[in-house]
Formats: sequence, structure tokens, C-alpha cells
Amino acid sequence: MLNIYRRMMDAAGSHRLKLQTTLLLSITGSIIQGIIFALFFPLLSALMASPPNMQQVWILLAVFALLVIVEGVLRWRELDFSWFTSTDMAHDVRLRLAEKLRQIPLEELMRRESGDLNVVISGNVSEIVLWIGGLAALIIQTIVVPLTAVIVTLFIDWRLAVSLLLTFPLVIPIYRYTRDLVKESLRDVSMADADVASRIVEYVQGLSVLKSTGQVGARSQSLQAAVERQNQVQVKGERLLTLPLVTVATLVEVGILLIISLGILFILQGDLSIPVLLALIVIAMRFTEHVSQLIAYTTILDLMEVGLERVEAIMAISPLPISTPSTPLTQFDITFDQVSFRYAQQTDWALRNVSFHLPPKSLTALVGPSGGGKTTITRLISRFADAQQGAIRIGGVDVRQVDTSNLMQAISVVFQDVYLFDDTILNNIRMAKPDATDAAVEAAARTANCHDFITRLADGYNTRIGEIGGTLSGGERQRISIARAILKDAPIVLLDEPTSALDTENEVAVQTAINRLIADKTVIVIAHRLSTITDADLILVLENCEIVEQGTHWKLLNQKGRYASLWNAQQQAQSWQISA
Repeated sequence: MLNIYRRMMDAAGSHRLKLQTTLLLSITGSIIQGIIFALFFPLLSALMASPPNMQQVWILLAVFALLVIVEGVLRWRELDFSWFTSTDMAHDVRLRLAEKLRQIPLEELMRRESGDLNVVISGNVSEIVLWIGGLAALIIQTIVVPLTAVIVTLFIDWRLAVSLLLTFPLVIPIYRYTRDLVKESLRDVSMADADVASRIVEYVQGLSVLKSTGQVGARSQSLQAAVERQNQVQVKGERLLTLPLVTVATLVEVGILLIISLGILFILQGDLSIPVLLALIVIAMRFTEHVSQLIAYTTILDLMEVGLERVEAIMAISPLPISTPSTPLTQFDITFDQVSFRYAQQTDWALRNVSFHLPPKSLTALVGPSGGGKTTITRLISRFADAQQGAIRIGGVDVRQVDTSNLMQAISVVFQDVYLFDDTILNNIRMAKPDATDAAVEAAARTANCHDFITRLADGYNTRIGEIGGTLSGGERQRISIARAILKDAPIVLLDEPTSALDTENEVAVQTAINRLIADKTVIVIAHRLSTITDADLILVLENCEIVEQGTHWKLLNQKGRYASLWNAQQQAQSWQISA
């Protein structure tokens, strides 16, 4: 309980004081409720006296009424957290998670499935916040009310107080056993929920491919398997809870019978009056009700704890370290000095002892077979992750000494697979420079050869383009991304074969836009079509995660090595024809 309390306070953040106030109100209200039940002893004694002591009865009823009003006010103030503060707290937790996602190394972020992150940010945060105030108050009430009743009963008859307390030792081992079962079960359920969420995202995004291969509906194997596992885990969890709940209910009933039996025995011995026994039965019923509820709350408590664990796991991820003081970038040549890198949880190197120097305002092409390390080089320049060996410098400054925001301002990236957001064209381009005017956005679009097709759309620049830009063609999406890079006007441009999947007409338009983008920039382009990089200042040929050749196009052809072999193969492929 103390551990959960500390974690709740950490999750509450700036709302810690309000949460502590809520818990204090709950404790006070629960103590008052326990006193109310304890007043049944003198009330019933006064009523059943011969003759009834009505003066005492009216006084006790007045005290009853006063305490009920006070408790009601406390409970109302307690609900303020659940109704208002919890919403603000959920907002704050999500903002903290969003800020953490911004700091997490991209290598770590890409290892996590989008559905899993969605479950944490939406589902797990809701599970924590929705219950963090209400559940804590319920547990406090479940514990404090019976204990208060026992303490008051102690002053009336210590034997009855002890008999009430006998229920607790019977329940505690079952409570601990249930918590162990439920906690493990809820972790499995949470993981299964995250897996289903990821499979649903994957299913929706890949629906066109699934339809073409007949893998939709019941035939979508990965989604069906995830849903089936989710069902099995949930059923298993429900079955695990059944026995402890039934056992506790039985023990509670046994406890009530034990208390009544002891009371009757004391009456027969002349040590207890009937009114006191009746009051004891009323208190015992309420007492045992709280005790039995404690087990029922276990599931919710562990649901909240699992949510806390998953949120804490993300918050615990360390950002890439930045040496202090941070050094601003003023020059934009790029140097790799004996760089070796392997991805997390991989044993093979993605790059081995790679060294090169790219002068500012030069065009460098990376070529070679897939898996050679081309994309890894561009990722390391963007500080996707840190190399295990060697150093990467921009303008003579190690990227580990550059503030992340400063580094990102210096780099524009145009990917082969363009990602656009479900927003207007204007806002998708303006993402590169949020303070850019509409005129600046339009100028970038004109330079990127996309103004004409934008103005032909129904709402022009205010046209919403759907999720991932689905209402636009591949060439149109590519030109929007180039317009975004042009607007950013970063001194370093990374191009990941942006024309490889386009038809001839779109390729010409996109290539023209790229030529305008890269003017006077330090440019690195990943190229598979060698005919597009014959004018590059430097060509790096990568194979087996190493640079095997480097030089200009003509120099490499004259060496008659790996690059010349790739060139000749592509030239021969141009004459291929499909025969009947």
C-alpha cells in the first residue's frame, strides 16, 4: 500500500497536494462513519431500557444527524478530485508522456508498436487517473471504518472488539494470494490489449494489401490470433478471481456467525445485554461488508498498478545524453570517424569502421545493395541513436554535443515513404516552420512544383488530405514533403531515394523540385537508380556494412569494381522486355 501511495504521488505531479487533501478528507470521513456505527451501542441501550431513556435517544439522534451532515460535506469535497482534478491530472500525465516521447531516442521509439504506445497514453493513463482518487478513497473507507468501529467497541466490551478483529487475520492471506494472482493476470491482459491495438492499426493501414491477398475478416491470421489470445487471457483472469471471492464471502459469513454466537454466549452468562448484541450485529454486518469489498477492490487496485508500471516504464527511458555545454552548429560539413554501429538487441554490426568527410554544399550519393548500411548513415547523422564506436561530426562538432532541437533545425529529410498528417495541405507544409506566413508556404509549394495541383483541389491549400495523405497520389505526396523541406531551408538535406516509386511524369516534376531544394546545401542522397547521381561530388559504395569504394562516377567506372558492376547491370536492364 505504501509503495502504491508513493507511485500515486509521483503520477499526480503538480496535483500531489490535491490528491493528499482528497485522501485526508477520505480518512476523516471514514473515521466519522465508524463513529456513527459505534453509536448504535448507546442508542439501542437507551431505546431498550426500562423505561426508554428518550432524552439520551434524542441527543444521540442529533449527534447522528450532525455527523452524517459533516461526513456528507467531506465526501462532497472529496469528489472534487474525481470530477475535476482527475481530468487535469490525466491531461498533465499525457503531456508529460508526449514530452518524454519527444526525448526518447528514435531507435528505442521505433522498436515499440504504435498500438502499444496508444494503449499506454490513452488506456493506461485513464486507468490510473480515473481510479487514483476514487479507489484510494474506497480502500481507505474499507480499512478505516471497521478499525474505527473496533476501537470504539473496545471501550464498550473488549471481548466484542477482539471478535470483530478476528475477521481480518482470516482475510489477509487470501488478500495477498489474490493480489499476486490478479497482478500477473492483469499484466497479461494489458500486454494482450496492447497487442490487439497494434494488430488493429496494422490491419487498417494494410487493408488494401490484405484484401488483395484474401487475408481480411476471419482470414486475417495475425489479428485473429491476437484477439483470441486476448479472450483467453481475460477468461483466465476471471476464473482466477472466482475462488478467492467465494472464499472471502464464506469467511465473512462465518465471522458474522462467530460474533453472534459469542454474543449469545455472553448474554446467557449475564455478561452482555440484548441491546448491545443487536448493536454488535449491525456493526458486524457493516464491518464484514467492508472487509469483503477489500478483495473486490484488489482487481481495480492492480489494474491501476499495472497502468502505473507501464507509464513509469516509458518515463524511465533515458534520452540520448548531450554533453554540456551544448555547442551550436555554424558549419555544415559532415565527418564520420571510424564509426561502428549496431542496433539494439542485434549482434551483427550495421556499420563497421566507416570513415569519410563531406565538404559543405556538396552532393554525396550512397549506393549499394540493401542492408549495406546506407539508411543507417543517414539515421546516425540525425542522431537516431549513438554509435558504439567512433564519432560523427557536423562542422567539426560531435553530434553528441549538439542540443537535439538545434540539430533537427539543421537537417531536412525527404523520405521515400512520405508521411502526411490528416490535416490541410497548408498545415502539412507549415509543419517545417510553424511561424511561416501563408505566402511563404505558397512560395515553397511553387518551388516544389505542387502549387498547380493544389489550386485544382476543391479547397486549395485548405484541403484536408486524409490519414497519411491518402487522398493524394504518390507523386503529389512526395512534392508536398519537398515543399515542407524547402520551407524549412535547413543547410543539410537527406534524401532517401524519393523518386524510385514514381512514374516518369511525376519523377521529372519531383526531380526538378529536388534540384531546387538542394541548391547550396550539404546533401546526402540514397540512390538505387545510378543514372540519377552521375553528377554527384562523391559516391560512397557500401556493402556488408563497410565502404568498399568511393569517388566520382567516372572514377569509379574506371576502377571497374563494385560500382562499375552495378552500373553495367542497370544499363543492361534497360533493354529488358517481357516476352509472350
